[in-house]
Amino acid sequence: MKKEVIGQCPICGDKLDVSKLHCKGCHTSIEGSFHLCKFCQLNKEQKEFAEVFIKNRGNIKEIEKELGISYPTVKNRLDSLVSSLGYRNSTSTAKIDKMEILQKLDNGEISSEEAIRLMNE
Repeated sequence: MKKEVIGQCPICGDKLDVSKLHCKGCHTSIEGSFHLCKFCQLNKEQKEFAEVFIKNRGNIKEIEKELGISYPTVKNRLDSLVSSLGYRNSTSTAKIDKMEILQKLDNGEISSEEAIRLMNE
């Protein structure tokens, strides 16, 4: 079974750094503080999804077929991947903003007219 370095602390969830590198061939060791790449910090599901996405060249239909998941699930996993790589996802941000507006409306913090105005912005 292939072992991979983990990218997040299993205790607090913070990003991990590598402190030692070792060569099996010549037994050279290098110590220091090395940052893991963005892809090393993805969880297993995100890495598998990224591999399938790349293999299928972003063809959503093929990804749906291979993973046996629906279009919305593919989009949600892609949004999660984009976010985990540190990029802002405008569609998920818009969804969050709209959810916040609806929550404020539900809590009576804003009027329905204000909610409509905010949703249309």
